[in-house]
Amino acid sequence: MVTTQAPRTTRTGAGPLLSGTVALLVALTFIPLGYVAWAIVSTGPARVYALVVRPRVGELLVNTVGLVVVTVPICVALGVAAAWLVERTDVPGRAVWRPLLVAPLAVPAFINSYAWVSVWPQLHGFGAGVLVSALSYFPFVYLPAAATLRRLDPAIEESARALGSSPVGVFFRVVLPQLRLAVLGGGLLIGVHLLAEYGAFAMLRFATFTTAIFEQFQATFDGVAGATLAGILVTLCLVLLLAESALRGKARFARIGSGAPRILTPIPLRTFGPAATAGLAALTALALGVPVWTLTRWLLIGGTAVWSLSDLGTALLQTTLLAAGAAILATVLAFPFAWLAVRFSGPLARTVEGANFITSAMPGIVTALALVTVAIRFAPGLYQTTALVLCAYLLMFLPRALVNLRSGLAQIPPALEEASLSLGRSPAHTFFHVTLRLTAPAAAAGMCLVFVAVATELTATLLLAPTGTRTLAMRFWSLSSELDYAAAAPYATVLVLLSIPVTVLLFNQSTKVATA
Repeated sequence: MVTTQAPRTTRTGAGPLLSGTVALLVALTFIPLGYVAWAIVSTGPARVYALVVRPRVGELLVNTVGLVVVTVPICVALGVAAAWLVERTDVPGRAVWRPLLVAPLAVPAFINSYAWVSVWPQLHGFGAGVLVSALSYFPFVYLPAAATLRRLDPAIEESARALGSSPVGVFFRVVLPQLRLAVLGGGLLIGVHLLAEYGAFAMLRFATFTTAIFEQFQATFDGVAGATLAGILVTLCLVLLLAESALRGKARFARIGSGAPRILTPIPLRTFGPAATAGLAALTALALGVPVWTLTRWLLIGGTAVWSLSDLGTALLQTTLLAAGAAILATVLAFPFAWLAVRFSGPLARTVEGANFITSAMPGIVTALALVTVAIRFAPGLYQTTALVLCAYLLMFLPRALVNLRSGLAQIPPALEEASLSLGRSPAHTFFHVTLRLTAPAAAAGMCLVFVAVATELTATLLLAPTGTRTLAMRFWSLSSELDYAAAAPYATVLVLLSIPVTVLLFNQSTKVATA
């Protein structure tokens, strides 16, 4: 068993089939960006300038950038600290903390907002946005960080300790550098999600570019003003991508073999044990206890009168089918993107990696309007169809599968695939028996993340769904917008219950150690 820091392979050509397939998929991802660019160019520089320099835009910029700058580091700190306590120390109840710290993924951000507003009606503004976002999104860092810690070679950390390094020194010099890819990928997902989130911030009355774009289209259907704001949002996403790429660098850490059967001796916390336990308990109570208590309270207040089993059943079936279909498609299509980004270098690989994140950072309403415009003008038969809805989901959530697959592929030494080919195995055999097997946990995790995202998606579904579509998120939003919190509670509860098995599967897959 060896842990290596392997550079990106030196291959520069991806082959015509892979390049052509990926280029076609990238072209599709640029549809929303093309819509925004077309709307801005057709307006003219004078009006665009007038729209950009408005005081309102400055306020939205401060709110949105401030939210990302404050929330992402908090999520990283919470996720990494929790992962290190659970995976590397003797904190009591580690087997219990592992699933509890993943469980917040089952509670959508807008349901978290609904819960906190129910408990604290005066909660709104920047602080509220940071609070709810951090509690909703820190598992995006905790999950890959904990999974990476379980895969690291224990001998390296033990050697560092034997040479006199303290636990803190071992963490910063040995462990943290090997968590870089997982932490940066999770942080990027959080940042992109913050840029595109609508429901949670609308309920907290906190204005961001996304809420302003939705309100602009909803109130006046001013496509130019909305597209201008979306253009600024795309620029912010590009900044995030460049920052993540610069921090990530070119190093890749890969572990060959399953390693020795021994387990790293947990670090004793001694007098810090009660404080660590109290911190994990407080984090879990805030992230899970508040929404669970709120939903229970509203269900008791509403009683049996708020349960419409036929409507709930229809919403559950439609949500499950849409989410499962999008999850499978997104994971399959993410493979060529991830393969090109990890195994090859050059402009195409960099463009492929960035295109998906730029598109996913756009609000769902902008993606939906772009697809509606293209469908009406060039493919009228696609308008108001499930295929168009799935296309929107792919554009918005494919990065969730891509980040996981990229991390999984980066930990597979290219030498293993080359060895299989040198033994006379075909590329297809090598892919299915080496690459796919080793990336299966990462693929399953990405599929689960897409499923949860689609099940809780709201704005694009409202605009694109065929007549008669009533997902759980749509019904919840309709009732909660009317302040009928009791009637909305059953839909929120079923949505959380639907996400729990997927979250459990995500947790189980993350605990599996890929072996060669």
